[in-house]
Amino acid sequence: MSANKFLLLIFTVIVSVLIYSCKEEIVGVRNENQAPETSVTLYPDSVIIPQQTRLLVSWWGDDPDGLVAGFYFRWDDEAWEFTASNDSLFSLKIGATDTTFRFNVAAVDAEGNGKYDQQIFQNNIDFGPEPFIDKNSNGVWDSNEKYFDLGLIDPSPAEFFFPLKNSAPTIEWNELSFLPDTSFPVMSFGWIAEDIDGTESILKINIALNDTLNPDNIISLDGSVRTITLRTNEFASQNPLMEILIEGQENNINPEKLPGLLFDNLNILFVQAEDISGAKSEFIRLPGIDPDDYWYVRKPVSNFLIIDDYATSDNAASFYAAMFDSLGLSGDYDVYSKLDSIPYKNVTFLETIKLFDYLFWYTDNNPSIDLASFSTQKYLSQGGKVAFSMQFPQTVDPVELQSFIPIISDSIGSKVSLLPGTEIASDTTDPAYPNLKLTLNVFRVKSFYLSELAANPIYYYPNGELPGFTGFTNIELTEFFIALPLDKCNGTGNVKSLLQKIFFDDFGITR
Repeated sequence: MSANKFLLLIFTVIVSVLIYSCKEEIVGVRNENQAPETSVTLYPDSVIIPQQTRLLVSWWGDDPDGLVAGFYFRWDDEAWEFTASNDSLFSLKIGATDTTFRFNVAAVDAEGNGKYDQQIFQNNIDFGPEPFIDKNSNGVWDSNEKYFDLGLIDPSPAEFFFPLKNSAPTIEWNELSFLPDTSFPVMSFGWIAEDIDGTESILKINIALNDTLNPDNIISLDGSVRTITLRTNEFASQNPLMEILIEGQENNINPEKLPGLLFDNLNILFVQAEDISGAKSEFIRLPGIDPDDYWYVRKPVSNFLIIDDYATSDNAASFYAAMFDSLGLSGDYDVYSKLDSIPYKNVTFLETIKLFDYLFWYTDNNPSIDLASFSTQKYLSQGGKVAFSMQFPQTVDPVELQSFIPIISDSIGSKVSLLPGTEIASDTTDPAYPNLKLTLNVFRVKSFYLSELAANPIYYYPNGELPGFTGFTNIELTEFFIALPLDKCNGTGNVKSLLQKIFFDDFGITR
C-alpha cells in the first residue's frame, strides 16, 4: 500500500468515528446554572475621609459557568435599577451635614429562559419586569423591542458604604461689579458662584437689600443666574420694590420684586449661593466693609435728566444749570455724571435714562459715543426725547454716529478749530431757532450731510467754514443734535431761547 493510500484510509476512519460519535446521546446529568458573584471597586480613601457628592463607582461580576448580562444596583433602600455598564457617575443629594450612603450591586447572568418576563422575583426581591429598550417610549415592552433575557441574580449583592462630605458653595463678586458712590435706583451686579460638587448643584442665588436677617427681605433666584440689574420707578412709595432683570434682559424679569431699598440713603446689596442640600455660602456684600465705601441711592426729583459727559471739570455745568434755572426748572431736573464709572455700563446706563422722559446730554471732546450708540434708539423707542450738544475727538467712526443721529455716514466735514465770533445760522424760517455765535475757540469741529427722509436741517455755517449742517432734529422732533458746545455758543445770548424751543415747544416738557 502506498503512503498516500494509507493516509487516506486513516482520514476516512477518523471522519467516520466523529460522525458516529455525533449521533450518540450525551450521558450524565447537566450541572445547574450557578449565580454570579459581584464586587465593588474599593477606593482607598473612601473608608478614611468623606468623599464629595459627585461619585464615580465601579463594579464587576464573575459567573463561574457563563456570562454576566448586567447588574442591579440601588442606594440605601431605593428601588433596584438595572444597568449593563460596569460603572456610573452618581450625584448624591445629601443634607447640610456629612452623610453615609449604602450602595448595593448584584450581577445577573445571561442564562435566561428565552422569553420576556413581566416579573423577575428572586432572592425574595421583586425586581420588576425584565429591562428592555423602549423604542417607541410607551413604557411597555413590545415584541419588536430588544430586551435583556436575564438569568440568576447574585443572592448576596456586594455592599459598600460611602461617607460623603457636602461642601458649601462659594461666591465672589466678578471684576465688573463695583459701585459708584451715588446712583439713581438702577444698578447691575455680577458674581462668580462655584461648588466643588459641580456648579449644577447650586440651586439658588439669594439676594437681599440692607437686611439679611428678615427672611421676607430675601429673594431667591435660580442657581444659574450670574448677573442682575435692579431698577424701580416707585418713587412715591415708602417701601419701594425693585424689579430684577435676569442677565439684564428686559424680557427676563424675575416674578418677585426685591424689597428693602432706601431712597436718599446708603444701601448694601447682599448675595449668597445655596446648593441642593441647603448648604449656603456666606453672604457677600457691595459695597464692602471699608467705611469709605458707600452706595447712596438718589431718588429722582423730576422726569428731566441732564447728562454731564465732560471728562474734565469745566464751567459747562454751571452754565447749563443757570440756563435751565432761568427757564423755570430750578430744582426740577436731575444730573447724571461720571459715566466712566458705571458697572455693566450699557445696560445700567440705559435703564437709568429710562427713568426719565427728557434728556439733555452735553459733552466735551471725549464723548461717550458707545453709550449714545447703544442707548439712544432704544430710549427714543420707549417714548423718550433727547437733545445733544456734542463735541468729537479727532477721529470718529461715522457708522457709529449714524446709529444714533440721522446723518449720511460717509460725508463728515472736519476743521481743526473755529474762532470766537463765528456765526452759526438757522436754516429755518422758525424764529424760535435763533442764530448763535461762538464766544470761545472750539476745536475739532464736525459737520454733516443729513438723511433727507429722517432729518430736519437747523444750523449751518453761513460763511462756509464747514459744508453741510452742524445742527438738526429728527423728523419726529424727539431728537435734537448740535455738534458744538452750546455753552460756547451764547455770543448773542440766544442759547436760552434755543433751549426753550427744544424742550418746551418741540419736546413738550412742562414746568
